[in-house]
Amino acid sequence: MNKHIKIAYIGGGSKQWARVFMSDLAVSEGLSGEIALYDIDLEAAGRNAAIGERINQNPAAKSHFAYTVCPRLEDALKGADFVIISILPGTFREMRSDVHAPEKYGVYQSVGDTAGPGGVLRAMRTVPLYEEFAGKIRDICPNAWVLNFTNPMSICVKTLYDVFPGIKAFGCCHEVFHTQDFLTCVLKEIKGIDADRTEIYTDACGINHFTWITEAKYQNMDLLALLPEFMDKFYEEGYYEGQDRFAFRYDTFAYGNKVKLDLYRKFGALAAAGDRHLAEFVSNLWYLTDPETVEKWQFGLTTVDFREQQQAERIAESIAYADGTKPFPLAGSSEEAVDLMKALMGMKTIVSNVNLPNRGQMPQMPLGSIVETNCVFSNDQVNPVTATPLPTAAANLVHRCCVNVDTCYEGIRERDLSKIFASFANQPLCSSLTMEQCSELFREMCYNTREYLDPYFELDKYFQ
Repeated sequence: MNKHIKIAYIGGGSKQWARVFMSDLAVSEGLSGEIALYDIDLEAAGRNAAIGERINQNPAAKSHFAYTVCPRLEDALKGADFVIISILPGTFREMRSDVHAPEKYGVYQSVGDTAGPGGVLRAMRTVPLYEEFAGKIRDICPNAWVLNFTNPMSICVKTLYDVFPGIKAFGCCHEVFHTQDFLTCVLKEIKGIDADRTEIYTDACGINHFTWITEAKYQNMDLLALLPEFMDKFYEEGYYEGQDRFAFRYDTFAYGNKVKLDLYRKFGALAAAGDRHLAEFVSNLWYLTDPETVEKWQFGLTTVDFREQQQAERIAESIAYADGTKPFPLAGSSEEAVDLMKALMGMKTIVSNVNLPNRGQMPQMPLGSIVETNCVFSNDQVNPVTATPLPTAAANLVHRCCVNVDTCYEGIRERDLSKIFASFANQPLCSSLTMEQCSELFREMCYNTREYLDPYFELDKYFQ
């Protein structure tokens, strides 16, 4: 018997994630219903609706959904059982400032969407939008489960719970999955055992994109105990967990896992995100001093030029999928969103890492802060699992970044630029800057993106 559900998709014109999600839904049995696509780009949402209908026509599709485009958020949310949020706050013009404006001050960012100067400015654009989303969900579909995929993840989830404390929301991120893939490579290289990442148990804790693994096992085998031998063999050359272990030489999203292993060697736990993210949560003098240092550590600086080119390619691909000139490759992904939804509908029980307010599952972090730990998903419930404590030094690194998120959010909520600046100046990536340089950079980045900030912040009054 099929479960008939309505899914409201905020950001339904997504150029990539929406297609992954729709494909995962289609290859999963036992579901049907409606997907209401809401986006300020109605044309993009319309393309995804057309792609959805072509997926329905595929004989391999096991579940079928009716796709509708909703110009009004209220219409999309009405009657929703699940709400997906996946948006780009601003345009690539704003992202260009987020990522590249700090470079003239010697501050380089490999991603620029979560931590560092770029993460703060992106948060300033994002929180007001999420305040509206949370309020509408509270008023229209308060019992819906909300899955967030937007970065900066921690501050998005924090906004949802602050505006609507009774919300049933969590943040999903696949970075820990990649680290589980990496651990299968360790297992293969050291023990000759082939395993799937789903066979790897990890105890994960931290904050999004700066999550750590304190325990990892395959059956009864301690995988962290294999890391010293693995590092002896592969550390200098680098080892990416994809199909090509040297993909970091040409792929801007790949990395050699040298940052991850260096942090493990120094702090006693395995950082569970890609090196591009990890490097942004510690001093910029460690791994991001300059492009030459980045190359030495075998990861890349993902430029906005690259992202614009990639988006143009994805739009062209979406058009081809929508009009049928290119067949849609229907297949399941390694993402877990659909499985988590099925667990919440009582169809299975799953343990996975997600982002939730800290209610004691991570005792080393402040209560109420958004932390990422394992949780048990079952019928209409998400129950956090108390994480194994981090080694003290690693916990101190995470704690600083966790408090920065809370300070930044408090400043945005109160529209207090002084508090936001306190978080900005305390970003580890600003470690090489004087306070005067921090002030100059903050001013420049705010004015670069003032079109999105002026409705909420009194920039001229603060910077006079």
